[in-house]
Amino acid sequence: MSDRTRYNKIVLIVRRTRLDELVVRFNTEQQARFYVEHLGADFSDYQAEDRRYKQAVRDAEAALAEQGRVQVVDRRFVPNFIFGPQDTVVALGQDGLVANLLKYLDRQPVIGVNPDPARWEGVLLPFTVADLAHIVPEVFAERRRLREVTMAQAVLNTGETLYGVNDLFIGPRSHTSARYAIDHDGRSEQQSSSGIIVSTGLGSSGWFRSIVTGATGIAAAWSGQPALPPSAAGFPWEADHLYFSVREPWPSTTSTTAVGFGKITRDAPLTLVSQMAENGVIFSDGIEADYLQFNAGSRAVIGVADRKGLLVV
Repeated sequence: MSDRTRYNKIVLIVRRTRLDELVVRFNTEQQARFYVEHLGADFSDYQAEDRRYKQAVRDAEAALAEQGRVQVVDRRFVPNFIFGPQDTVVALGQDGLVANLLKYLDRQPVIGVNPDPARWEGVLLPFTVADLAHIVPEVFAERRRLREVTMAQAVLNTGETLYGVNDLFIGPRSHTSARYAIDHDGRSEQQSSSGIIVSTGLGSSGWFRSIVTGATGIAAAWSGQPALPPSAAGFPWEADHLYFSVREPWPSTTSTTAVGFGKITRDAPLTLVSQMAENGVIFSDGIEADYLQFNAGSRAVIGVADRKGLLVV
C-alpha cells in the first residue's frame, strides 16, 4: 500500500434520495406512498431509484475501502466539513452534487460517479461505481488528467464571500424588481431589473444558454434575422472569464439599460451597489438557501474566483 493510500483519506459525498425526502416530510414510507399514489403518480419509481442509489453507495464504499480510508459525508454537511489538502473526493449523485461540491474545495480532485446511468445523463459524472477500482489508484499516482473549472466569486464590503461553480444570481428574493448601481469596464448606471446572472464556462450550457437563446430568439423575431443556434452560447469550463446578463432591465426616469451584458475578467470585474431596502440576495448554483444578503448599502465585486475546481476525467 502506497503512502498516498495509507495516509490520505477518500471522502465519499452522498445525498438523500427523493424517497428519503418524502419520508422526512411524511414520517413513514407508507404515508409517503399514500400521498404520491393518491395524486395518481407511480410510487414504485421512487422506490426503484432509492434501491439503486443505496446499492451504489454500498458498492462504492466497498470499492473505496480497498484503496484507503473512507469517510462518508452527506451533501447537507459539506458547507461545514473541513477537507484535507490531500483528500480525494468522490461525488456519487447527479451533476448538481458535483457543481455544488466544487465551491467548498481548494483544488482537491473530484471524481464524479454516476450511480444510475440509465436514469441520469451525468455530464459531470464520467465514471461508474465499477470504474473506481482503477480510477482511484490512478488519481493517487497522478496519472489521471484533471480538468480545471473556473468559478465565480462575489465579495461584499462586509468581507463575506460566495463562490459559484455554474452561476451567481444577484437580485430580489421574490418576484419583484431589483434596484442597484452597476459598474463594469468604465460604464456605469442606475438599473432596475429582475436580477443579474453571472455565468461560468461550466454553467454556460445551463442558465446562460437559456438566457442567450431566449434573447437572440426575441431579437430575431423582432428584426426578421436568423436566431443564434443554441449550441453557440457555450464557452470552455476553464475559460478565465465570466459573462453577466441583466434580466428584464427596465428603462425609466431613474433607471437606464445600456449595461445589459458583458464579459467579466480579472482586470474588469463587475461592481454592484444595492439600493434594495430588503430581500436582496446573492445566491449560487440555483441553491437559494446558499446566499448572502444584498440589501441597501451592500457593495459586491463579482469576478473570476481566486481558486479553481479540479475534475478527474
